[in-house]
Amino acid sequence: MEARIGGRVAGVDEVGRGPLAGPVTAAAVVLDPAFIPEGLDDSKKLTARKRDQVWAAILAHGDVSVAHASVAEIEELNILWASHLAMERAVAGLRSAPDHVLVDGTMVPRGLAVPATPVVRGDGRSVSIAAASIVAKICRDRIMVDLAQQHPGYGWETNMGYPSKRHKSALENLGVTPHHRRTFKPVHNML
Repeated sequence: MEARIGGRVAGVDEVGRGPLAGPVTAAAVVLDPAFIPEGLDDSKKLTARKRDQVWAAILAHGDVSVAHASVAEIEELNILWASHLAMERAVAGLRSAPDHVLVDGTMVPRGLAVPATPVVRGDGRSVSIAAASIVAKICRDRIMVDLAQQHPGYGWETNMGYPSKRHKSALENLGVTPHHRRTFKPVHNML
């Protein structure tokens, strides 16, 4: 897909729209066309070990930027606009501006300063978006593992803030943390 567009193409993807806790994280990646990491694929199709291997290659050979939208921004804007804000920040954080951005999904964030194309199921159709999906997932997962150490009992080290049975049970027994999204129904109902 990148070859058809030409120029410096960035893939952008986000992770963390569905969890009850934690930020939404986006990554923007411009790959070196001469070095596409072996095994690059949609992050959901790779094992954790394979994701880590591909992630190292992406960081070594690509222009990579990661950005977040905080729980407060999610509450203020809503999750869709907060995820777009994270994507805009990720693109702005690249070392050099891309000529074009491929965005995973059906919408292009309004604040992008460069031409962009939405790509439905982009992490399976674009190597740049696949790379961004891997980077975003690993970075957000690491944040949630760190938050799990600060707030034990919610299972964030394995459920990454998604509404698992353990997480919902912990919400009932331990209460709401500052990292919970208060406008999300299960958390809102608790309050």
